[in-house]
Amino acid sequence: MLLTQTEELCVCQLTEVLKLSQPKISRHLAIMREAKLLQDRKAGLWVFYRLNHDIPDWVLEVFTSLHHAALNQQPFQTDHHLISSSAIKQLSNCSD
Repeated sequence: MLLTQTEELCVCQLTEVLKLSQPKISRHLAIMREAKLLQDRKAGLWVFYRLNHDIPDWVLEVFTSLHHAALNQQPFQTDHHLISSSAIKQLSNCSD
């Protein structure tokens, strides 16, 4: 759901926000990529993920609805705030 609110995110940004291990996040992102829900872009050592622009509109509507429904719930509210803030860009090492 976090990828519905931003152009793309690096695995390291997601680990920072979600406080989960990189292998766990990468495994879940790979499953979503294989299901054609996400696309990835490699930049040096980093892999950036974004929603697949070719997913059907109804799938995007489901993601958007889930995102809006979860906005006032923890931990999604905190995650949303962190991803929305410029602080996540400063916290991540993706651009190093």
